Amino acid sequence: MSTDTNFTLYQMNDCPSKCGTVNIPFPFGLKKGCYRDGAFALTCYDTSSPPTLLFREYYRVHSISLEKGQIEIEYEHTETTPFNYVDELPIVSWVIEGQRCKDAQSNRTMFACVDEHSSCLDINTTTSDGQDFWGYRCNCSKGYEGNPYLPNGCTDIDECKFPNKYFCYGTCINTNGSYSCTCPPGSSGDPTQKACIPGKKHTLVLGVIIGVSNGAGLLLLSTSLIILRTKWKKRKQKRIRKKHFRQNHGLLLQQLISSHEDVAERTKIFPLEEIEKATNNFDETRVLGRGGHGTVYKGILSDQRVVAIKKSKIVKKSEIDQFVNEVAILSQINHRNVVKLFGCCLETEVPLLIYEFISNGALSDHLHTSDGSSALSWEARLRIAAETAGALAYLHSAASISILHRDVKSSNILLDDHFTAKVSDFGASRFIPLDQTHIVTGIQGTFGYLDPEYYQTSQLTEKSDVYSFGVILLELLTGKKPIFSIEHENKQNLSMYFLQALKDKRYFDLVEDRVMKEGTKQELMEIIQLVAMCLKFKGSERPTMKEVEYKLQSLRRIRKNGGRHISEGNEETECLLSDSSYTFSDSMDQATEGTSRNYSLEKEFMWSHYNPR
Repeated sequence: MSTDTNFTLYQMNDCPSKCGTVNIPFPFGLKKGCYRDGAFALTCYDTSSPPTLLFREYYRVHSISLEKGQIEIEYEHTETTPFNYVDELPIVSWVIEGQRCKDAQSNRTMFACVDEHSSCLDINTTTSDGQDFWGYRCNCSKGYEGNPYLPNGCTDIDECKFPNKYFCYGTCINTNGSYSCTCPPGSSGDPTQKACIPGKKHTLVLGVIIGVSNGAGLLLLSTSLIILRTKWKKRKQKRIRKKHFRQNHGLLLQQLISSHEDVAERTKIFPLEEIEKATNNFDETRVLGRGGHGTVYKGILSDQRVVAIKKSKIVKKSEIDQFVNEVAILSQINHRNVVKLFGCCLETEVPLLIYEFISNGALSDHLHTSDGSSALSWEARLRIAAETAGALAYLHSAASISILHRDVKSSNILLDDHFTAKVSDFGASRFIPLDQTHIVTGIQGTFGYLDPEYYQTSQLTEKSDVYSFGVILLELLTGKKPIFSIEHENKQNLSMYFLQALKDKRYFDLVEDRVMKEGTKQELMEIIQLVAMCLKFKGSERPTMKEVEYKLQSLRRIRKNGGRHISEGNEETECLLSDSSYTFSDSMDQATEGTSRNYSLEKEFMWSHYNPR
């Protein structure tokens, strides 16, 4: 925009500064005395709603930028037509005069940059139609903002109020056109780039630089770094342990333990430091055993209790839930034949279980030896079976709420110094309300012990544990693993092989030689009959664990009494499991009744495990 000879250098006091929503800064204006010259004259139509600001009568003004020297306008259509024009909003650039800054400044009476804190900027560009377009524009100097075309129009920027734009990590003080940023007394550095260094650290750094060749200074630096690193590691470890504690449902377990006084007395949440000390920082020489799910370490607590510490391998939410489940169950159980839970540690990525140390390992280790000769006598096997049955019967009916173990197997029956049985590993166990007979769950267990009815229906009942216990009885009787091989034949399912042997009248075909020598024929007959009843395909036809316990205890009493039957015990159970009016052959026929019709299904169940599709 060029000027004419009639121009206004200083705006009048009563000039309108707005039309509708558009601000009107000088040198633009609505009336004479309010704009610099006619080239900057605008018109405001108050009759429209909102009021419309026009430039040269034909262009509607949407915004004016002094800093960029631009006006955003659109063509104002005055004719009435049934058509709508859609025009993009053009941006119009403007300048003052047809002069360069140097020439304009020589005549101060016409120079547009009137504020003392303003600066002049030469503009030289080409219009869309190829014409040169040049002149100058005014801007507020650095550190100021406002309108450079007015006296006192440029005001100082308080940089200290905008720390995101004007960085200062120290003490900020505003000055005219700028600001100062200094470090507080006793510190040093460049506070516009990074935080100030406190005096002590600065002295330490300076001392290190000066005393590089000084051995004492180097030792001091090394010691300081070690201390700082140790403190940093401790703080980091503390944060990580808190994170793991939350992830491992620590608050839930704390609430569970504290809500029961008897549980709180027996069960404790141990800090990781105590567990590391107990295991000599998980030394390899403390490993008791390794399995598919993890490692068990031997440890000695600060109160001199010897413990076994179970550390899982894999970190999955489902396994964390199993861990919480095992703690919840074991913390509420108090039985001489169930492994005692001393507590847990939740400050590691994989939570740890701390339970009593059982010195003689698992029953499976004593039954299935490398040389094939077990040191367990028949009397010891009968006692271990009775103790295990008693523990499971307690879980099913004597505990405050019925508990289904869900993974009964010989490797989960531990033996202490006196070869007393201890049922362990409750990670897969489930609570069942007293008013329910079963729960529906995903299939889980160990092949060879898994109840085929549970596998088929997903309905978990206490009779599922009875089936698995029947397999353990069979192991005690035969000395064979649940999945075994005969010479060069394919692997066999012990339960299926046993039931087929009964069907073929080969009652003692699988019984171990030592058991045949030490046990009486009547004992073996009754144990074989008991196993067959536990392995019934239909859970409803199997005895309860309480009935199984009574039967085993009865056989032990008869054995201690020199083979003479005594009448004490549960008469109803004795009647159910042993009817003297039947011959052994008849009893086996009843026990295996229905086996043949289910054998093909069970065989297919086994075959599918070794021949996956």
